[in-house]
Amino acid sequence: MTKRVGIVVKGYPRLSETFIAQELLGLQERGIVFDIWSLRHPTDKVVHPVNEAIEAPVRYLPEYVRQEPGRVVRALGKAARTRGFWQAAGVWLRDLVRARDANRVRRFAQAAVLATEAPEETGFLYAHFLHTPSSVARYAAIMRGMPWGFSAHAKDIWTTAEWEKREKIEDAAFGVTCTRYGAEHLAALGPEGRVALVYHGLDLSRLPDPPVRDGAGPFTILSVGRLVEKKGYDLVLDALATLPEDMEWRFIHIGGGGLSRELENRAETLGIAGRIDWRGAQARDAVFAAMAEADLFVLPSRITASGDRDGLPNVLMEAASQNLPVVSTAISAIPEFVEDGVSGRLVPAEDKNALRGAIEEMAASPEQRAIFADRLRERLVADFGAKAGIEAVAARIEAAMG
Repeated sequence: MTKRVGIVVKGYPRLSETFIAQELLGLQERGIVFDIWSLRHPTDKVVHPVNEAIEAPVRYLPEYVRQEPGRVVRALGKAARTRGFWQAAGVWLRDLVRARDANRVRRFAQAAVLATEAPEETGFLYAHFLHTPSSVARYAAIMRGMPWGFSAHAKDIWTTAEWEKREKIEDAAFGVTCTRYGAEHLAALGPEGRVALVYHGLDLSRLPDPPVRDGAGPFTILSVGRLVEKKGYDLVLDALATLPEDMEWRFIHIGGGGLSRELENRAETLGIAGRIDWRGAQARDAVFAAMAEADLFVLPSRITASGDRDGLPNVLMEAASQNLPVVSTAISAIPEFVEDGVSGRLVPAEDKNALRGAIEEMAASPEQRAIFADRLRERLVADFGAKAGIEAVAARIEAAMG
C-alpha cells in the first residue's frame, strides 16, 4: 500500500502563495503521493498555471461548523470511538483555556473531519503555516496516531503565542522555515535540530527569460503584493507624491486586498491617481508581463503593531529573475537576499523620504540599475534555486513516514 501525505493549507489555490504551489509540484515530480486539505475555499478568480499542473485531489474542510453541521457531527462521533480522539481533546482543551476563541473550536472540528476522512493509507500530515493549519494538522495527527510536520513562513511565526510555538515544535516530527531570521527564532524554542532553514527558491526553468528593456517612455515602477498594512503601500504613495515635478513616472500595482479603496482615495488626495494603474489580482503570466514593462520594483515592507511582517517575499526573487532592480526595506529576511548598495537598495522601514530618495536615485542611473539587477540575479541563481529546498522537504517527509 502506497503511503500518502495529507497537505494542510489555509486556502487553495491562492495567487499570493505560488511558493506553496511550486513546492507541491516539486513533491509530485519527486513521486510523493499526497492529498490537499484546505481550510478555506478559494477567493481568487484566476489560477496560476503551476496550480493547474498539480494532480493531487483537493478536499475542503468545513470552513465554518454551521455550514456543514452534519459532516462535523459524523466526524466527531466516529473519531470519539478512538483513543487518539480523547488524547487530542485533552491537548485542545489545554489550548482553549489559554486562547479562548471560536476559531479554536473550529480548528478541532476541522481536525476531526480530516482525521476521519483522510484515506487509510495517509501516513503523515504536513501543514503550511504554523498557526491555524498546524493546529488542525496537530489535532488530527494525534487522533490518527501519526506524525506531522510544518512549514512556517512569516505572519504565522510572529503572531502565534510563544507557548503555542514551543508545544507545536515539540510535537512535530520536523519543522522547516524559509528564512534564517525565522529559523533562528523557532530553533531556539524547541529541541535541537527540530527546525531547519529551507529556502523556497525559484524554479527558473518554469519562468520566462529576462526581457530586454529599451528605456523608452516614462520611468515605470512596479509593485506586486496584497494591499494590506504590512506591505507599506501608503509609504509608496507618499514617496511618489514627492518625486520631482519634472520627473516622468508611472506606478503599476498588481494584487488585491482590503485596503484597495483606501489607497485609491489616498492617491486621489495626493494628486497622483492619474499616474497609477491599479490592476488588481493577476495570474503569474500577467505579473511577468508587467515586470517586462517596468524599470524598477518597489516593496517597502514593514512590521505592524500586531507583529505581522513579511519573511522573504517570493516576488522579490521573481523580480530578480527578470533582471528588475529592487528597492525594499531592511526588515525580516529581506537582507538575506538583497544587499543594500550591492545588489539593490534597502531603506529603513517607515521612512518615506528615504524611499523617495532611493526611487529617485535609481531613476537617475540606468547603469546602476543594471549593475544591481545583474548582481541580484546572480545571487538568485547561485543560492535560491528551488530544487534543493524541495529535496530537503521531501527527504524529511519520507524519513518521518519511515
